[in-house]
Amino acid sequence: TALLPQLKTSELDAVYFYGAGCGFPDKISMVHRAITKHLSVKNEVEVNTDMLAAARGLCGHDSGIACIMGTGSNSCYYDGKSIVTNVSPLGFILGDEGSGACLGKLLVGDILKNQMTPELKEKFLKQFDLTPADIIDRVYRKPFPNRFLASLSPFLAQNLGEPCVRALVLNSFKAFLKRNVMQYEDYQHQKVHFIGSVAFYYKEVLAEAAKEMGIQLGAIIKSPMEGLIKYHN
Repeated sequence: TALLPQLKTSELDAVYFYGAGCGFPDKISMVHRAITKHLSVKNEVEVNTDMLAAARGLCGHDSGIACIMGTGSNSCYYDGKSIVTNVSPLGFILGDEGSGACLGKLLVGDILKNQMTPELKEKFLKQFDLTPADIIDRVYRKPFPNRFLASLSPFLAQNLGEPCVRALVLNSFKAFLKRNVMQYEDYQHQKVHFIGSVAFYYKEVLAEAAKEMGIQLGAIIKSPMEGLIKYHN
């Protein structure tokens, strides 16, 4: 309903919708019904996952390995049209290596376990106006702990000059590559592309991790929209 007033017409040639969770038949049907209820579409209505949006936005009609690195992380091997294989990201508790939520989790763990300098710890708690008790409450008792943790990760970008901070980010990116990208067949001969705010703002560290792991780094972009428009045209 927020989108409808922005459309110049309610009659469209085609609709391509991408969203989180849109790999499940019930979700696809629900979104499809909502679109066709409010819009007159002459041709196809296609509902797909945000992972496919990333792959098409990054690779276009070429094959490659596409990765998302934002609040969460994900990856797939893409054949130029559809996703062939996908290593389950598992969320920020069991996986999501390299994501904002995972980086935030590692950061607060190191802060509270005194693995960073006293100066960095004091700076962090003061900057976010948090106490250790506040952090425990937000992570274990409040909703959306992944979003809370991801909101703390910019502290790492601001302090990348500190060896312990750079090592934390670098090791998380290397874990993402090892536990996800390196599981795809023939990954050594594929370009590996990234999309998302974390990949974009930490691209220098990501490039270092890829080089150390023998990964061919491709494009690193913040948003898939430009690539998606090109793909569908």
